[in-house]
Amino acid sequence: MNREQLTNTLPFLYKYTNFTAVILWKLGLGKFFNLFPAVFGKTLVVDFSRHEAKSPAQMPLVYYAQGDALYCTAFWDAQPDWYLSMMANPQVEVWLPDGWYAGKAELVRDEEERAQVLPKLLKNGGAAFKVWERVNWLDLPEEEQTELPVLRIKRQSPCTGAEGPGSLAWLWPFLLLVFTLRRGRKRK
Repeated sequence: MNREQLTNTLPFLYKYTNFTAVILWKLGLGKFFNLFPAVFGKTLVVDFSRHEAKSPAQMPLVYYAQGDALYCTAFWDAQPDWYLSMMANPQVEVWLPDGWYAGKAELVRDEEERAQVLPKLLKNGGAAFKVWERVNWLDLPEEEQTELPVLRIKRQSPCTGAEGPGSLAWLWPFLLLVFTLRRGRKRK
């Protein structure tokens, strides 16, 4: 696949991959993504739906954790809508494999900190980084390479309730019941 074909295909793949990732987190399977970091990368979901966002309310991002700070990025766009929304209202919720937290997002502006964190983010990117690298860096002069926004989210407090990760986990017993009943009918 050449660069032009890949560039035309990525928005479609990106949209449905993000949708699928968020649904899996809502079904309680968010940890699944992080079991295979070479494929999916180390993924968290940032939820800014409580803040009048015009773009999708939840966005899966690649992350690197260092203490209470979570560094994250997406490999597709230097000025994506979710990034602009978070900069306008930095209060977010973060879905992680170990819990759900409220936090405050900010752009990493310090070049030394960015230079220290970006290689770790790229390592945690899995196959997504490899695709991004092919599209953005393949045969491009350095001045045309996309600069990734790197965000630092500081965890402020744990969250609880029915609106976060696992909000659709109630479907599993329902689906199991339907499957069991259908299977019982076939045997008779």
